[in-house]
Amino acid sequence: MTVTRIFFACDVHGSEVCFRKFISAGKFYKANVVILGGDLTGKRVIPVVERPDGVSVARFLDKKYILKTPEELNELEKLIRASGCYPYSVSQEEAGELSDKSKLDEVFLHLMIESMTRWVSLVEEHLRGTGIKCFIMPGNDDYFELDSVLEESNFVLNPEGKVVEIDRDHEMISTGCSNITPWKCPRDVPEDELRKIIDEMASRVKNMENCVFNLHCPPFDSGLDMAPELDENLKPIVRGGQIHQIPVGSITVRDEIKKFKPLLGLHGHIHESKGACRIERTLCLNPGSEYTEGMLRGAIVDVDKKGVKGYLLTSG
Repeated sequence: MTVTRIFFACDVHGSEVCFRKFISAGKFYKANVVILGGDLTGKRVIPVVERPDGVSVARFLDKKYILKTPEELNELEKLIRASGCYPYSVSQEEAGELSDKSKLDEVFLHLMIESMTRWVSLVEEHLRGTGIKCFIMPGNDDYFELDSVLEESNFVLNPEGKVVEIDRDHEMISTGCSNITPWKCPRDVPEDELRKIIDEMASRVKNMENCVFNLHCPPFDSGLDMAPELDENLKPIVRGGQIHQIPVGSITVRDEIKKFKPLLGLHGHIHESKGACRIERTLCLNPGSEYTEGMLRGAIVDVDKKGVKGYLLTSG
């Protein structure tokens, strides 16, 4: 009986080191399918300011860098990208313009698109001809402008809102949308809207028993969605000397999994909630994320037409 091996990861948040590890994971783990389940882009722009004397200056992670050679500049840019941020080379005059939020937002979006375009090219370069299917989906943090970059590729498949075939026995539905978060991210939606999104895709699934639900947000109160409780200033609440944890996942995702009983749920979103659980017959996984450390968390899942043969949470 044919076994399909899936490698799933999530929440790389602009870390080029983690993304390159994702590209390599298919070959390394002998996977037939690799899936990156959302939150692809970084969170900060790091200006690298070129002075009139040709020396560049930057401040990153509370350290000031003075860059006198192209080699030094290149090494810093690699370090910035590895952490999930975007280096941006500017003159002193242009650096001053970044105090304007609208200008900064324009630059930020440009760098996100530029980075994603480069990443898609890396996937095509490394995986074309290997027989490995590659699915990459935006998450709730990711702007809608990124979809067009993914859709333009004739190799990388963006499964958002679609029913796609992993193999001849397994379909997959996917969405990077999440229930509302305190940060009001681009793809945060009310629970009832999330339900409509999932129901619409599920109505087109031919064999729900073998379906994979690639839903960025984990199910509520599943153990895969525990995060710090926040006060009105978005600061963690401390009780008894410890940060108080609460479930923050989606009630809709949990209800839909109970309703449709798919084979497998692949989730992310909550970085600190690495783990596995079962909701009735459905195996649900969240590999977690440590992108700031350059570590790629992942999950290997072996499936055949009779079900899940085994799984393993990975890090590397």
